[in-house]
Amino acid sequence: MRQIVLDTETTGLEWKKGNRVVEIGCVELVERRPTGRTFQQYLNPGREFEPGAQEVTGLTLEFLADKPRFEEVVDAFLEFIDGSELVIHNAAFDVGFLEHELSLLGGNRGRLQDRVRILDSLELARQRFPGQRNSLDALCRRLGVDNSHRQLHGALLDAQLLADAYLALTAGQSELGLVAGTDRGRRAVAVALPGARPDAPRPRVQCTAEDLALHSGRLAAIRSKAGHCVWDLVEAGA
Repeated sequence: MRQIVLDTETTGLEWKKGNRVVEIGCVELVERRPTGRTFQQYLNPGREFEPGAQEVTGLTLEFLADKPRFEEVVDAFLEFIDGSELVIHNAAFDVGFLEHELSLLGGNRGRLQDRVRILDSLELARQRFPGQRNSLDALCRRLGVDNSHRQLHGALLDAQLLADAYLALTAGQSELGLVAGTDRGRRAVAVALPGARPDAPRPRVQCTAEDLALHSGRLAAIRSKAGHCVWDLVEAGA
């Protein structure tokens, strides 16, 4: 599976107020492994920042003045992400801005959501850690991802941090062998299961006589209602 971890920086919080994208950052994962391929582009927004937005990113209109407009890089950007699953933290924000940017080009390139699948890592974090802060910084602290060098928001830096946080957040998948043998997989398991050795043998669960009796009773009830039981096929080796 090919995934693109994506982040944007913008001139303000709402595209409906005419705010624009000023940076796009992407990191490619294939089968949950970073490939080293990235996409990063600063953009000239053609408008002022809203109050406070410059302080978050550290970007200025002077710095962005000689950077390309979105329409000049859109084809390279779409080629990079086409057919992938986008992993985005608070996807509604970034997708809203990118769809707006595409719409300003006249619609001849279609909609972002027609080209890719979208996975919101914020929703995953809320399911995993309900009732807790789940900002990118909070996730990095909780999952052991070093973000000490993040003094300002930057799209590529944040995409790289999110890639590490996402892999740690979903590290249970490595228990199925999807990333077995990789250093990143071992680190992710260590984050998800503090103190556990990834190469340690799995514990054996011993069933009591009461457990076995309850199990047999449940199977009998299934056979009585359905006429057969899939478990019988498993025990028969089918």
